[in-house]
Amino acid sequence: MTTIGIIGAGEVGSHVARAAIARGYRIVIANSRGPQTLTGLIAELGPSASAATAADAAAAGDFVVVAVPLKLVNDMPVDELAGKIVLDTNNYMIWRDGHFPIVDSGEKTVHELRQEQLPTSKVAKAFTHIQAPRILTTGRPAGARDRIALSVSSNFPDAVELVTRLYDEFGFDTVDNSPLSESWRTAPGQPAWNRMAYQNREELAANLANAVRPGATASRSARS
Repeated sequence: MTTIGIIGAGEVGSHVARAAIARGYRIVIANSRGPQTLTGLIAELGPSASAATAADAAAAGDFVVVAVPLKLVNDMPVDELAGKIVLDTNNYMIWRDGHFPIVDSGEKTVHELRQEQLPTSKVAKAFTHIQAPRILTTGRPAGARDRIALSVSSNFPDAVELVTRLYDEFGFDTVDNSPLSESWRTAPGQPAWNRMAYQNREELAANLANAVRPGATASRSARS
C-alpha cells in the first residue's frame, strides 16, 4: 500500500487525506501542534490514517503533500524529504503571508522558493486552484463530459507524472503548466484561479495562456 505523508492537517490536507484513503492509500498526517491534537481527525479518517510529527510524516511517505504556507525561512524537514516528490498545495496570500518582494516582482514564484528550500526533493505545484471540499465532490470518471481539469507545475517530469496519475485517480484531468517558473499562472487573481474547479482541460489551458505576469503592469507603466 502506498503511503502519502501530509504536512498540514487543515482544510486542504485533510480533504486530500480523505480522497486518498477512499482510493486505497495509507496516510500519515502532521500539523504544527503535534500528533496528540489530531485524535479526532484520525478517528474520522479510520485505520488507514495515523498522526505523526512533520519529520516523521515526511519520512513515512512514498511521496509527500505539503499543505502549509511557505515561510521565507524554511520550516520543512529537508533531510526526511530528500529524494521524494513533494506536492506543494500552497497559494501565496499577501493578507496571510505578508509581502514577499521577490514574488511580487515576478522574479520567483513561491514554488520555486519551495524548491530552493528543498534542493534534494522534487517539488510539484498541485491542488492549488480548487476549493478543498471539491476534491471530494467534483471528481468524474475519465471521459466524462463534465470532468474538470487541474494544473501541475514542476521541474521534474516524474513529479508531473505522479500528480497526473493522482489527479486521474481523484477524477480530474491534467494540464501540465511546467516548469515551476510558470506556476504563477494559477496564482490567486489569475484567470485559472478565478475559475477554480469549473474548467475543463481546454478551458484551463486557455486561462493559463491568458494569465498576466506579476510585475508586468508596473513594468509597462514605467516604460510608457
